[in-house]
Amino acid sequence: MTSGGAKGHNANLAFHQLANIFPLIDGADFAALVEDIRANGLRERIKLYEGAILDGRNRYRASIEAGVNPTFEIYDGADPVAYVVSLNLRRRQMDESQRAMVAARLANIAHGGARRSDQAANLPLETPTQQVSQARAAQLTNVSERSVRSARKVVESGDENLADAVDQGRVAVSVAAKIADLPAEQREKVLAAPAPEHAIKKVARQKKEKTLADKQRAMPDKKYGVIYADPEWRFEVYSRESGMDRAADNHYPTTDTAGICARDVASIAADDCALFLWSTQPMLPDALAVMAAWGFAYKSRCVWAKDRLGTGYWFRDKCEILLVGTRGDVPAPAMGDQWPSLIEAPVGEHSAKPEIFAEMIEAYFPRLPKIELNRRGPPRPGWDAWGNQAL
Repeated sequence: MTSGGAKGHNANLAFHQLANIFPLIDGADFAALVEDIRANGLRERIKLYEGAILDGRNRYRASIEAGVNPTFEIYDGADPVAYVVSLNLRRRQMDESQRAMVAARLANIAHGGARRSDQAANLPLETPTQQVSQARAAQLTNVSERSVRSARKVVESGDENLADAVDQGRVAVSVAAKIADLPAEQREKVLAAPAPEHAIKKVARQKKEKTLADKQRAMPDKKYGVIYADPEWRFEVYSRESGMDRAADNHYPTTDTAGICARDVASIAADDCALFLWSTQPMLPDALAVMAAWGFAYKSRCVWAKDRLGTGYWFRDKCEILLVGTRGDVPAPAMGDQWPSLIEAPVGEHSAKPEIFAEMIEAYFPRLPKIELNRRGPPRPGWDAWGNQAL
């Protein structure tokens, strides 16, 4: 059944809610459609159902814009849901996130006409107005129910900008679901970031670090979420009679590796804690042994590139290594917040470490309670310190 309509009437036709599960086209694509209809007329009739446009919203809008009277026909099929979804998925190049948004809008909206149940696909339900289940919506759009649940969070947030970002393919639905949990102001900042998927990870990481900090600061016996240590390593030279002229023992008391391992550092470490442990080149195996003895698992390392040469047997050292270990569940830096693994800094007083490394640790863990072992001089603001040279 077909009909043509007067422009005045046409301009007032509503869009059916099933049609509205798909976003309208706009911009250059819509302008091209207007020009095509203006030049060639409307090639395909617009489908009406329950007095509204079931299929052809964009053609309808473009016809009005082009000054062309649209033509119509009534949809008389048995499954308007499958009809709308099938037509639009064939026409559009949609990724999984975009299809999940369609499924989320489709799930649980009422529609008229017969619908086939998920349990008995060949038996139409008797109720004239039905709801599309989440399982059927996922099946029709070929996405997982998990993706549909993520999309529902986005839709139910009521944030049109967030929904548009997924509809336009700028943000994955799994990322958008996490953004939907944020306060409105924070959502805007994350969406405005060049890479929202990295920005939301950064927010989540900050939240986790704050939760850890609150928990650790609330402990009755103080525990630390960050331990920064520069042990007084004893490097055994070939001969303690003739080879001690440049040994660390000339500048401060040293301790053998067994003694450093025996320190009860674990007793001051929180259940979730990061260890930053300095090591020279020859003491690297000892440093890894100390890290394990203190209850930490090695994760990575950073290198201090010095501005002048030091001593050495095989090579003259121009660097030292800062090992990173963790115990429990400690968040790594968010993507984009990592410092470089090679940091250049000038050499200062014998064995003293540049403050830029403490600044790096503060940037990674601004809230966690921190202690520096073998600190030289007064503690940094917000830190505790231990050592025979700590004031």
